Amino acid sequence: MRALADLELCQGHQSCQFEAPLVFGYDDETDKVTVLDEHPPETERDNLVRAVRYCPAMALGMED
Repeated sequence: MRALADLELCQGHQSCQFEAPLVFGYDDETDKVTVLDEHPPETERDNLVRAVRYCPAMALGMED
């Protein structure tokens, strides 16, 4: 599983941090998401799915 973030689409809402705090972080300088763990463990799958689903800017994705 791989976590993806499109920095061009990211609007800095930070909802991803709420849904998957072990996978996504936030860069104050750029006001954009950061991927903390590009290949998170399977135990983070549900959190990653929620983060992708609830991103207001649709800037997140995942690959299996």
